[in-house]
Amino acid sequence: MSGEKILIVDDNPTNLKLVAYLMTANGYEVTTALDADAALTAIERNPPRLILMDLQLPGTDGLELTRRLKADPMTREIIVVAVTAYAMKGDQDRAMAAGCDDYVTKPIDTRGLPATIAKHLQRTPEST
Repeated sequence: MSGEKILIVDDNPTNLKLVAYLMTANGYEVTTALDADAALTAIERNPPRLILMDLQLPGTDGLELTRRLKADPMTREIIVVAVTAYAMKGDQDRAMAAGCDDYVTKPIDTRGLPATIAKHLQRTPEST
């Protein structure tokens, strides 16, 4: 769904740049944030339809930020896709328990990620 707003939250500038490029190339409107505070500011200014959330963030991690977003009536409908390099046993379960809608591991599959995002954006907020 081209033109949809996506927020990418990742503390690694290289990963952030790569994923932002990939999403922009697929027609999405991209905003980025390096940590939870910057993400909250970005969400307040320009609410996205979907967030690609790194789980390992400085300060407030991606799981806690997701819990906060899903607990807030103003942000709970935002689709959150967890993105992590630390794919240990139980991590996916923890991400889903925190409220993430999906779970993607790094390194990013440049063909699979756009398909995953498109799948989620095809859903209507009422069907989530």
